[in-house]
Amino acid sequence: MQQSRATELVTGAFVLFGFTALFFLVTQITNKDFSIVGDSGGYSLVASFENIGSLKVGAPVSMSGVTVGRVESIAYDQNAYKAVVHMHINPTFNKIPNDSDAAIMTSGLLGGQYISVTAGGAEEFFKNGDKFAAVQDAIVLENLINKFMANMAGKSNNDGNASTSDSGKVSKSDK
Repeated sequence: MQQSRATELVTGAFVLFGFTALFFLVTQITNKDFSIVGDSGGYSLVASFENIGSLKVGAPVSMSGVTVGRVESIAYDQNAYKAVVHMHINPTFNKIPNDSDAAIMTSGLLGGQYISVTAGGAEEFFKNGDKFAAVQDAIVLENLINKFMANMAGKSNNDGNASTSDSGKVSKSDK
């Protein structure tokens, strides 16, 4: 009798721990804002990127670490061969200079990605449907590791002489 009671307690504790861990993960990794109130205005901005990495719909859009909006949708432009990201900006943040730039950043070393907006100095502000002229693509960890390994291989082949060639792709600015 004592043996089965101990087994039941251990099993119950394990299940409780599993649900607690699942709840913690859901609250920590979600990119959605759960609110009872629906969309209360705001405006939409667009940016075109060569590479968005693992950016997802619902990812935050931030300025100076403050969330100002969310990624609304991601599409692919078959004519420009770029990912087109539509962002919804909260109505409170209606004075973002129209020469600001957007960059895809990563939270921590292996965290989720978000869009960081760096304010420009223009006197005019973005309006609904405007497009970012300057963007910075996502930095993909695998590409950095490949470049590092190629650089290390080049150093060993050149008897210790550093290789100065860069095989990185330079992207043209969006017109």
